[in-house]
Amino acid sequence: MSPWLQHLPVLPIVVPLVTGAVLLLFAESQRRLRESIALLATLAQLVIGATLLYLTTDAVPEIWHKGIGVYSISAWPAPYGIVLIVDRLSALMLTLAAALALPALTYSIARWERVGVHYLPLLQFLLMGLNGAFLTGDLFNLFVFFEVLLAASYGLILHGSGAARVKAGLHYIAVNLVASLLFLIGVALIYGVAGTLNMAELGIRWSTIAAEDRGLFDAGVAILGLAFLIKAGSWPLNFWLAPAYVAAGAPVAAMFSIMTKVGIYAVLRMSVLLGDAAAPAPLGGAWLFYGGIATMAFGIIGMLGAQQLGRLIAFAVIVSSGTLLASVGSGVESLTAPALFYMVSSVLATGAFFMLTGMTERTRTTQVSEVADVAPLPPVTYQAFGADEPEPRAHDEEVGIAIPAVMAFLGLAFVCCVLLVTGLPPLSGFIGKFALLASTVDAMNEQRAPASAWLLIATLLAAGLAGLIALTRIGVRLFWTVTERTTPRLRVIEAGPVAFLLLLTMGMTVAAGPVMTFLESAAGTLHNPDMYIEAVLSPQPPATAEARP
Repeated sequence: MSPWLQHLPVLPIVVPLVTGAVLLLFAESQRRLRESIALLATLAQLVIGATLLYLTTDAVPEIWHKGIGVYSISAWPAPYGIVLIVDRLSALMLTLAAALALPALTYSIARWERVGVHYLPLLQFLLMGLNGAFLTGDLFNLFVFFEVLLAASYGLILHGSGAARVKAGLHYIAVNLVASLLFLIGVALIYGVAGTLNMAELGIRWSTIAAEDRGLFDAGVAILGLAFLIKAGSWPLNFWLAPAYVAAGAPVAAMFSIMTKVGIYAVLRMSVLLGDAAAPAPLGGAWLFYGGIATMAFGIIGMLGAQQLGRLIAFAVIVSSGTLLASVGSGVESLTAPALFYMVSSVLATGAFFMLTGMTERTRTTQVSEVADVAPLPPVTYQAFGADEPEPRAHDEEVGIAIPAVMAFLGLAFVCCVLLVTGLPPLSGFIGKFALLASTVDAMNEQRAPASAWLLIATLLAAGLAGLIALTRIGVRLFWTVTERTTPRLRVIEAGPVAFLLLLTMGMTVAAGPVMTFLESAAGTLHNPDMYIEAVLSPQPPATAEARP
């Protein structure tokens, strides 16, 4: 194996770490240089993620055994050393994170990067935490990378000013600090009983734990699962999510749309290694399924009650989390691939929708604070950081004027996002939901799914209907009312990122067959934990950042 391929798995962590540190060395006034460095680094992460994704496929079987790459830090093999594992699922998440981060960063350059300090380094550190969480092979380092991404998200959610942003940000910080404490307690209990935190070795040891120690181990898993579910936005632990996402800036909220999926990724990974339905609660049994259904119901109610577009999208993120949790908790392996397809489409769609919201807010003269609990950036913020203040909004009383190109773009993008979020044809959101429904029905016909799976079908259909009703109501208010509306001035670096994400979903629609085939292979690898365990614990050829003396 060539040296650059040998060390490729560690680059998604090293690149954003070094980039964030380098950006801190430049003054905020050196905007062009800092933005160029950040853009190149994020583009490099996308290329690295796509390369890792390719290397896990069957097209290159000679690179990694069965498509799973193991990178041992300092040549210390698992379970004694720190290992990074690249399989189809982790490579997919790496690529998805970078594909979302690149347009979000580009969008930020238009205005948001200039209304606070250290925005660009924080975004790189957020990516470092995300990438590390997807790659790590042990629970302690999962905790470390969770803390890295959360620390960066604390700064990003408070980026700017305003009482509503600070209030929601402090709630977000407090809840996640509690979740981190639970995470650490759960990890400590698991290590005290099992004697290891390597996830592959836990997959072997958990079934051999003595009966007198099993209660303590199950308690540790329960506490750990609770921390995962808080981060995944599961009901009733998600009261913080909607206010935080609404208060955050548009590109920050777009990046946050993947953060709940980190918790779901951890739940999925651990539940499979611990035996799916046999895993201790809440990672196994009916806990995940009914928790996911309750999360979807909560999101549906929130969407119907939302009066602001950003808040509605935040509840759509909750619905997507509930859908994934219910799919994982159903215990039907055939639902995993459709759920992954739905997840990718949902992340791209909500990311584009959040950034679109940042532009549609400028079409109305009525301040957002009149209809929601958060206001846009006040003028003093733009003056303090040298950013351009939005153009004055003038009333236009003329009826029947021609639709400007900007409004046409916003309207078309809005319609595409509605189709994606609600799961209506012809875009990828429909394919993901239809695949979930079809797989559920097939599993019930073959008696591989319990009768309660009908509840998943009914809730999925209800979520689509509720989203359509709520988004239609807001769309009418945004685009079909003439009073109190003005045509905003958009820059290419604002419209381009939204178009890029929508084009990605269209590409998923056109290439749905190959994409689903890959996701089915990823699901097959995931649900074969013996393959993962063998790849991690078997002797590996040296693939290290530094040779051990």
